[in-house]
Amino acid sequence: MIVTALESLPQQVPMSNAMQMALDFLKTSGTTELHPGRVEIDGKNVYALVQSYETASAPSEVRLEAHRQYIDIQYIVTGVEVIGWAHIAGLQNPTAYDVEKDVWFGTLPRQEMTSVRVASGQAAIFYPEDAHAPKLAFASPASVLKVVVKVRVSKIS
Repeated sequence: MIVTALESLPQQVPMSNAMQMALDFLKTSGTTELHPGRVEIDGKNVYALVQSYETASAPSEVRLEAHRQYIDIQYIVTGVEVIGWAHIAGLQNPTAYDVEKDVWFGTLPRQEMTSVRVASGQAAIFYPEDAHAPKLAFASPASVLKVVVKVRVSKIS
């Protein structure tokens, strides 16, 4: 997992062609004017999900998600949230992997996950070994506009 300002990503993340496309999209898309939904960048290799929601307090038992085929770049356009993090090896009660949605879930007691504050202009990058619980409130529930860019781990031929 990496958390940094958008402009620092090139110094902290290996810049494959797909990662460069993702970064270029975030820098040039006019993200505050995007509407919730999916935005195609490079077919199934790189695409964005624009999300608008209210954060919520973390429950005592937190549900974390993980992916096998995609890296998540979660960029906060406006607002602030906490994203919980844990290595996938530590998750309890894992669900079956959903190939179609590229997701599986596990749980942890809230005190066993790492809580990371991510604010407007910052991005968190989650690799397949990084389980994460987005949409958690920082101090109190708040509105967030986020762009999640999905970067395929290995390019589709």
